[in-house]
Amino acid sequence: MPTYSSTANFDLSIDDIAEEAFERCGLQVRSGYDIKTARRSINLMLAEWANRGLNLWTIQLQEKSLAQGTTDLSGANLFGSGADAAQQIIDITDVVITDSSSNDYSATSISRSTYFNYTVKTTSGRPSQYYFERTINPKLYLYPAADTAYTLKYYALVRMKDSGAYTNNAEIPFRFLPCLTAGLAYYIAMKKSPDRIQLLKQIYEDEFQRAAAQDGERTSLFLTPKVYLPSA
Repeated sequence: MPTYSSTANFDLSIDDIAEEAFERCGLQVRSGYDIKTARRSINLMLAEWANRGLNLWTIQLQEKSLAQGTTDLSGANLFGSGADAAQQIIDITDVVITDSSSNDYSATSISRSTYFNYTVKTTSGRPSQYYFERTINPKLYLYPAADTAYTLKYYALVRMKDSGAYTNNAEIPFRFLPCLTAGLAYYIAMKKSPDRIQLLKQIYEDEFQRAAAQDGERTSLFLTPKVYLPSA
């Protein structure tokens, strides 16, 4: 009888990914600087992914208490437990206000100008609108101010973790490893193998599109046909 593996925990360290990327460029990792430049390229690429909207798998559900009179949240009151934790947030979505009877109410996102044009921001009621200020120290503004205690629930899109030490494993889902490796090969080619730039860029873009397609939310598609009846 054939013997099969009983594990499914394959992963790659930053060192492994760098070696594979260098090999695709026709090169070998020969020094600590090669690993350093690869790690820097990975971190830049993760920032590129965030700019291209590849963030759904870094979504985290948050639940925070709202005291009566609350008009805004920041720092640890908004996200995580540390004073600087909220700096990880790129955006928030699906804001829900839950009352003491466990009833959920969706809040609507509004623009900065709409919020700051409200004359009396301390008007009390169940918060039904929010404005998220995307700054280094982000802040969530609520309107109206909470008239009693509530629970705030929302999904936070947070920054991807950087590559860290070369012995670390890449903190991304398994299916993104081909995209990460192809992207790093392209980034390295721009610095060390210009003759392979176009080929490796095309491979990277193909892998990125496949990864991004898998990363999107999948919902059922419903088509409602229109029926046109001849006029009498």
